[in-house]
Amino acid sequence: MSENPTPQTPDNGAEAPVTRLIEVKDPITVPVVNRTGQEVGTVSIDPADFGGKISRQLMHDVVLMYLANQRAGTHHTLRRGQVAGSTKKLFRQKGTGNARVGTKRTGKRRGGGTAKGPKPRDYEYHLPKKAVKAATRMAVLSKFMDGQVLVIDELTLAAPKTKEMAGVLKSIKIGKKTTEQGEKDVTLLDTTVLIGTDKLDPNVYKSARNIEGVKVLPAAEFNCYTVLKQKRLVLTRAALDALRAKK
Repeated sequence: MSENPTPQTPDNGAEAPVTRLIEVKDPITVPVVNRTGQEVGTVSIDPADFGGKISRQLMHDVVLMYLANQRAGTHHTLRRGQVAGSTKKLFRQKGTGNARVGTKRTGKRRGGGTAKGPKPRDYEYHLPKKAVKAATRMAVLSKFMDGQVLVIDELTLAAPKTKEMAGVLKSIKIGKKTTEQGEKDVTLLDTTVLIGTDKLDPNVYKSARNIEGVKVLPAAEFNCYTVLKQKRLVLTRAALDALRAKK
């Protein structure tokens, strides 16, 4: 979530604790637009359909899990016994005026081994399934609360056409920004977008996969990390109904 609720300051002057669990009870209104970017209506979202609560700590833990599971873990360093080179003492212990020294494979010398360096390992771990599903619902609800969700009335393509998909995203305006030339409209093409469909739509997927910052997923494959990573969430009506029904 991009905005934090204002904490109440205690009477004794102590700093207020950070709210980690937010309860959402009031309905949320989400605009519905068509492919030309015109608003054609609104949809009322009941927070109870998505659990009605948002836990920053749980979402944080689940995102860390997804990031850890993406790590290859192929890092590998050589110990002093594994690097190439002789184990012979470089010069005698006394009489040279230099500091005493042993093999050139020691970790203190350039080209030597690495002391306690990383070795290949598996970073994968998993949180309970119920916690992961709850975090996904919380991530979607947080997008609704931050006003970063749009419902598109209809999104079907007769054939894979990247130009057509880019035109749809460019026609949907989400704000304005000030530049040296003056105010400029900001569209979905200027940010990162997650497009949610009811089921896998090959035409929509193939039309959007070459657009930078745009990702297409069926509602059933949403996860906390993907929802939070993209700045905007665009849902079809069928995808919204699928998310409401997903428990």
